[in-house]
Amino acid sequence: MEGVLIDCVQNSLRHLLYRNAIFMCERLCSEFPSEANLQLLAACYLQSNQAYSAYHILKGTQMPQSRYLFAISCFQMDLLNEAEMALCPSNEPSAEVPNGAAGHYLLGLVYRYTDRIKSAAHQFNQALSLDPLLWAAYEELCKLGSAGEATAVFGESAAECIQKQYACHDVAAPQLQSSSDDHHLVSGRQQAESVSPRHLRHLHVNNIKENSVNHNGAVFSGSAASQPNNGVHANISFYNTPSPMANQLSGVAPPPICRNMLPNGPNSSSVGADGSPRSTVKSTIQAPRRKFVDEGKLRKISGRLFSDSGPRRSTRLAGETGTIANLSGVAVPANGANHSSKYPSSSSKLGSAAFRSVTVRKGQSWSTESFTEGTRSELDDSRSNTTTTSGSSPSPDTRSSERDGSIMSIGRSSMTVSKAASGASEVLSLMKVLGEGYRLSCLYRCQDALDVFLQLPHKHYNTGWVLSQVGKAHFELVDYLEAERAFSNARLASPYSLEGMDIYSTVLYHLKEDMRLSYLAQELISTDRLAPQSWCAMGNCYSMQKDHETALKNFQRAVQLNSRFTYAHTLCGHEYVALEDFENGIKSYQNALQIDARHYNAWYGLAMIYLRQEKYEFSEHHFRKALQINPRSSVIMSYLGTSLHALKRNEEALTMMEKAIIADKKNPLPMYQKANILVSMEDFDGALQVLEELKEYAPHESSVYALMGKIYKRRLMYDKAMLHFGLALDLKPSATDVATIKAAIEKLHVPDELEDNL
Repeated sequence: MEGVLIDCVQNSLRHLLYRNAIFMCERLCSEFPSEANLQLLAACYLQSNQAYSAYHILKGTQMPQSRYLFAISCFQMDLLNEAEMALCPSNEPSAEVPNGAAGHYLLGLVYRYTDRIKSAAHQFNQALSLDPLLWAAYEELCKLGSAGEATAVFGESAAECIQKQYACHDVAAPQLQSSSDDHHLVSGRQQAESVSPRHLRHLHVNNIKENSVNHNGAVFSGSAASQPNNGVHANISFYNTPSPMANQLSGVAPPPICRNMLPNGPNSSSVGADGSPRSTVKSTIQAPRRKFVDEGKLRKISGRLFSDSGPRRSTRLAGETGTIANLSGVAVPANGANHSSKYPSSSSKLGSAAFRSVTVRKGQSWSTESFTEGTRSELDDSRSNTTTTSGSSPSPDTRSSERDGSIMSIGRSSMTVSKAASGASEVLSLMKVLGEGYRLSCLYRCQDALDVFLQLPHKHYNTGWVLSQVGKAHFELVDYLEAERAFSNARLASPYSLEGMDIYSTVLYHLKEDMRLSYLAQELISTDRLAPQSWCAMGNCYSMQKDHETALKNFQRAVQLNSRFTYAHTLCGHEYVALEDFENGIKSYQNALQIDARHYNAWYGLAMIYLRQEKYEFSEHHFRKALQINPRSSVIMSYLGTSLHALKRNEEALTMMEKAIIADKKNPLPMYQKANILVSMEDFDGALQVLEELKEYAPHESSVYALMGKIYKRRLMYDKAMLHFGLALDLKPSATDVATIKAAIEKLHVPDELEDNL
């Protein structure tokens, strides 16, 4: 009975029938109460996004696997202290972290969100040392700014580790096969008279399947391997970190979006003759080339240089891309209904290990098939020989059949081991390029990151994740047209993916593409209403319409769905500042920094608030913190120079403006601020020279002509002053700028008042 119930529960989990799995597992635990069965029940609740149920079931359990599942439930419920105690009991300081690499990864997340960055980095490095293909751990290291070069992380030591894992797998395979055969052949002889041959074969194949699924789905850590194994409970360990097997099953199927699908099938990619996926992106999509100056980018600063506007949104970025931006449940149910969970997404081994272990493509994985195929001939022969005495020798056909079956069962595993070295080398070479590109992107060396991504094969470059990273890099370079192109291609490649869509919506915000932004927001909401990216896009849509209160509600909705989504907190701060609610704006930025201390535009937002409040020392401090994280941002340098100028440190301010101009020669802001500083130092000739050069970059910027009019007025050249004030008005500045310019014209012959008002 126990075996039948367990088989029913696992079959329900494979087919995502969580209600049925929970019901049958409750019957199992009632009839056969044991901690191993409680683990299975907790796993059912976790996969159905009911972490609170798993928490109460596993509270007080002691087995390593129970502690790991309990820690997952605590993490989802934001009980980080209890999660840490489960993974590292204080009364057992020498206890190993359960589940190897996955356990260290989870402990690293706990340390990260409790602001213990060094300890978190250590745990992520430990996870990578145990499983070099645990990409999520390297991703977290990149976000912490603690990642080593990808060539070292995914180098020879990683290849040796993978080969050792395959070698251990190869040794374990025949032992598992032999012990399983002996056990079932003996039981078959004992029950031959009471059980029909058909029923005997059915039970035997089911048990072999269970053993093979457990064998293929997990690599046991030292603590997990020491657990008592009751045969049918062996598959409980499917939450352990999976070995780098050939068929790492993917997560859930994408929503039924039918765009850009191949005409001969429903899949978004197909497998070519060489086994590599062919991208569905049109063949015309090539590696993007950077454009230089375009009118759209110059237009976006209009009206901001001359007046004291709100925080510049061009400094927004995606503070969370993987990890925390797309935190989801242990196994994501259909239609993405689980994005509100705080548990890492299926892109991480921690989130996907459980799902892979209970999801079987076309009924069986290759390892399972090899075991069943290898034992079927033995089953037939053992059934035919159950009535023979132990002293009788099997026929030649029987020996041949057994020998062929054992060869068949182990042959595929041996073939995989023989190819492990070359396969690991190929995978790691790909990981080196992806890892280095992502590392450079997190360090805001965006042009270097773009160059690295261009080294990828065409089929990997034209995938949703890579194109999203390319779009983010162009976004940080304030190259919105190229960023829009990359994100648009990412939507074509993966129309069901929400990776980077919050940044895509901000790109459309800067390009003033209100129709496209509205369409994107509606599309994302229809794809997944419980994803924070969807509500960030909706909030940007309202913000473009100057409906800041509604935009704020949408951003707050994103925070409610995922309290660790850093970018949503920052966007809330921007809207509070637009509403001149500086107190709540400061709180929002501080919340963002509590989640991710390297989210530089939260530091920038705080600095802009202090700048507007004329708290220049605080402003300088926060601008320097932002610049320390992103040392290549021309915008941060410009405003840091402005703070230094307000503190009467003009020489330092000029030096900073020169650095900002060199960092981005297409950014007119530092040139304009440099001219302002020169005017305050009464270097009118130098200021006019800078402004004449600036006119070439921004010929339609009214504030440039207004400042030139002010300089000519100071030099008593009233005709030229009037000419430039008129040119500034002809360029249709904002209402505030119009009032300021008209006041300057009215007081053209009153130098002191002109100085005060301009």
